[in-house]
Amino acid sequence: MKKSLLLAVLSVCLLPLWGQANLSQIDSLVRKMLPEASEVGISVYDLTAKKSLYTYHDTKLSRPASTMKLLTAVTALSRSDADNPFCTEVWYDGVIEHDTLQGNLYVVGGFDPEFDSLMMDSLIEEVITFPFSVISGQVYGDVSMKDSLYWGHGWAWDDTPEAYQPYLSPLMFCKGAVEVTVVPGSQQGDTASISCKPASSYYTMTNRTKTRTPSAGKYSLSRDWLTNGNNLTVTGNVSTFRKDLVNVYDSGSFFMHAFLERLRAKGIVVPESYGFTELPADGVEQMARWETPVQKVLNQLMKESDNLNAEAMLCRIASQATGKKHVTAEDGIVEIMKLIRKLGHDPKDYKIADGCGLSNYNYLSPALLVDFLKYAYSQTDVFQKLYKSLPVAGIDGTLKNRMKNTSAFRNVHAKTGSFTAINALAGYLKMKNGHEVAFAIMNQNVLSAAKARAFQDKVCEVIIGR
Repeated sequence: MKKSLLLAVLSVCLLPLWGQANLSQIDSLVRKMLPEASEVGISVYDLTAKKSLYTYHDTKLSRPASTMKLLTAVTALSRSDADNPFCTEVWYDGVIEHDTLQGNLYVVGGFDPEFDSLMMDSLIEEVITFPFSVISGQVYGDVSMKDSLYWGHGWAWDDTPEAYQPYLSPLMFCKGAVEVTVVPGSQQGDTASISCKPASSYYTMTNRTKTRTPSAGKYSLSRDWLTNGNNLTVTGNVSTFRKDLVNVYDSGSFFMHAFLERLRAKGIVVPESYGFTELPADGVEQMARWETPVQKVLNQLMKESDNLNAEAMLCRIASQATGKKHVTAEDGIVEIMKLIRKLGHDPKDYKIADGCGLSNYNYLSPALLVDFLKYAYSQTDVFQKLYKSLPVAGIDGTLKNRMKNTSAFRNVHAKTGSFTAINALAGYLKMKNGHEVAFAIMNQNVLSAAKARAFQDKVCEVIIGR
């Protein structure tokens, strides 16, 4: 009887240990899987038991790459006005008489990073419900929400014309980029067929391709970016179907050009050109408005690691927090720093240069990332929105092709971060014993991204346990 009772007591006492991982295995992974010249910082925290499970150089400063987006998103979601949508509006002054708008039209940008061709058409449809077919005044874009710095601090000039580094503006159209589809011809040597979205006369196209002709040289899509031109050039050998993105200069003008084009297509007589000015403080009436939900912006930000969406979120933080009409990226960074202090860290111990992690000037630590994840987890509304937006291992986003056929499949919800010699992963997972975990892994000085990812995936498996 005593023996049975003792076994029962031991079973209850040991029950919480069953299924737990031996996290000392991570030390072995550090020794065996990482290149000798590289470094890593790791922090693992049990959200259920409210205790740290494992740390390795967790306070060491590292460049976060796109895991910087976690700080921006959590700061934005923590605000009481977090659910306010991103808006693009059309206003007018003057009067509408005899089929003519005797006044001006103003398109006011709210830095909606998801504003696309369909949304532009919807905005136009609202405008043309008003009883005029001629605009006698001017058409203006209002981009005064933020300063005129179109790239973040520390962004590399030679990353243009890549679409992941668009020219930032409160008026964004199709993410400030053109999608170029190239289809090889039917015969060798034929010029390939090219189509572009969105269609617009804002840019031109030069086609110097050859179908299945290696002597034509390597395939290339670019534009005359050194002179801020918008002539898209496709050259080289085209052997298969291709679809690529290229940014255009500049986003605000791209929006306004498309806006006028589509008004003309609807039979509205508009001025030959547009200008930029601020919406007058009075004497104006709203004509049209488009709203984009924050969750849609957040999902794209996290799932696809969208730099534009992160910078739009940073600008929005600045606008909401300061109440100013004209804001800067620094205004948003100040708010992130305030949350860093609230979480018990000294903001002076870190460097934040942008909202998306594209800058090499950013320096965070695994411990800080985990504290942001812990804070989000403690705020139900924040956590639900953030968790929904994170890539899921083996399923979608930037984790779509990772951790399949492992215990981490579908179990890891985390943000990736990739830059030259930098790879990071931070987010949430569930251990075999049912405990929820927040973790951050920051690999530095690893020229092989594949090796860094393999290490991170294996660490996640170890945390989950067997």
